[in-house]
Amino acid sequence: MTFLQKEHFFESLQHADYWLLAPVITMAILSHISRSVRWKILIEPMGYKPSTANTFYAVMSGYLVNTFIPRGGELVKCSLLNRYENIPTNKLVGTILIERAFDLVCYVILIILTILIQIRHVSAFVRQKLSELDDSKSGMPIWVKILLFIIIILVLWILLKWIFQRFAHHRYVVNIKGFHIGLREGLGTLKNLKKRGWFIAHTLFIWLMYLLEIYVGFSALSATSHLGMVEACSVLSLATLGMIVSPGGIGAFPLAVQEVLLIYNIDNVSFGWLIWGVSTAIILVVGLISFGLLLRQNKKLHEAKS
Repeated sequence: MTFLQKEHFFESLQHADYWLLAPVITMAILSHISRSVRWKILIEPMGYKPSTANTFYAVMSGYLVNTFIPRGGELVKCSLLNRYENIPTNKLVGTILIERAFDLVCYVILIILTILIQIRHVSAFVRQKLSELDDSKSGMPIWVKILLFIIIILVLWILLKWIFQRFAHHRYVVNIKGFHIGLREGLGTLKNLKKRGWFIAHTLFIWLMYLLEIYVGFSALSATSHLGMVEACSVLSLATLGMIVSPGGIGAFPLAVQEVLLIYNIDNVSFGWLIWGVSTAIILVVGLISFGLLLRQNKKLHEAKS
């Protein structure tokens, strides 16, 4: 931060209305609970019925790991549910891929809606960012990069297919095939989903909570208190990338929020850091508590059975 940004930052935090962070914290936790229930709905068609508590503890433990190791939490939460609910990890990975696909669809829809309702403000920002991606040191146009990426994926797919056919009876290939079968079963849960309405409802609820966290959070600072739902859509849709590109969004999320707020002539870094700080604190505190409860409660259950 520059000296002026630091002054704005500390001044904003001194005069922030922290009582308004209570509903933000509540909505964040509700979104995590809803995500846990949605995952449970995806798991049930495979014939497993994990407890909601264990599913929630595993999800929060996964978020905790994601804060330090990008995407490491996805494997951790699958491993935890495998350990305490006896559900094969490869099948769980399949359900997570479905979750991510639905979240991606929601995210793309949100971006499109944001551009449509804020066409004058946001379109210029999007064009600028796309031109920055296109203007790389290699001088390679973005469409060439996308084409090369597709070609590499196709070559890898053909190579793997040949290896699987050529060394079909090798133990490593057999193990990978076994993982693939379980993964395919996990992905197939969508066809046999009995609670599709609830699955879609939870998906919409999760993203609504994300949006309302930003909208209510605006009121906590005087610099952003005049912003409304439309601006909240812009912040959520364009700043979510910050959560994707760095572990837990550290550094990247506040910077991305600041970039979006500049569209509305707000040169104040406080809001991004405040929202990121609250979200990260929830994950650290609730994640640690969840991991402890997961170990403690399942240990008691194991002792009771024996």
